[in-house]
Amino acid sequence: MKALQNVFREISGKHGLGAASFVAVAVLFWLICLITLPQVAMLDYSFRFNLPAADVGGPQDVYTLENYSYFFQGNDGTVNTLDIGILFKTLIAAVFVTCIDILLCYPIAFILAHSATGVAARMMVIGLIVPFWVNEILRAFAFRVLFGSTGLINGIGMSVGLWDQPVDFIRADVALYSGLTYAYILLMVFPIFNAVEALDRNQIEAARDMGASWWRVHWRVVLPVAKPGIASGATMVFMLTAGALAAPQILGGPSNLWFTQLIYQWFNESANWQRGSAYAVILLIVCISFVMMLMRIFKVSIGEIGR
Repeated sequence: MKALQNVFREISGKHGLGAASFVAVAVLFWLICLITLPQVAMLDYSFRFNLPAADVGGPQDVYTLENYSYFFQGNDGTVNTLDIGILFKTLIAAVFVTCIDILLCYPIAFILAHSATGVAARMMVIGLIVPFWVNEILRAFAFRVLFGSTGLINGIGMSVGLWDQPVDFIRADVALYSGLTYAYILLMVFPIFNAVEALDRNQIEAARDMGASWWRVHWRVVLPVAKPGIASGATMVFMLTAGALAAPQILGGPSNLWFTQLIYQWFNESANWQRGSAYAVILLIVCISFVMMLMRIFKVSIGEIGR
């Protein structure tokens, strides 16, 4: 609370009381009306029975753990290996996409912060931003066309003799992972860029003058500074990948099922909002717990991520 008061005083001192009050009201509205209240309502739904509209509010409308027990045990009382397996598969896929994004975006962010200047830097930023003017759904369908049996990838591969018949990239989830990796690349590049940009280039030059190799310079000098940016980007990419729906629906293979698709099915196809809410709460809790565990392992605080 004291930190928030200090932020309010700082904004008020720089831009006036009106601007500070507007920011405070907007932030409170965002947190309470658009985040907290919907989550509380969904949490309440998750502890209810799926009743006909006429019975809602009646004696049968009581709290229950049935929706959560179904996730673990199903209808027959045995371990619900299907839904639990889909959850773990979704988390593993989100970790994989996050790692790929880190490997791709770290060199891009470093070059943008310490190598590219002038026109080159502006062109790199434009090249990163402009493709995201296209709607996410259209980009997903573009990846489906790109990796389709008659798409560009298969066409080039067969024309140069790499393979004789079209490869089913959709069934192999190559298109899905590629689409998700691309979808959130900006959320990884710019946090790393903001962190690396603060690094004094003289430190890099001093390490090079002392004979350190490039990989050692990055390991000992650049990465400690970039760690909060990497943690911030990885958190956003992981959470959004685990909660993605459009890309798995469009790019996922026929045998591939994302946990968000299970939630979608409970809400829209089964009309069981209570069980869908329980599954959504489970996904939220698991993802937050996983992120907090990784922050503890890599010794990164929330303050550093939000810096």
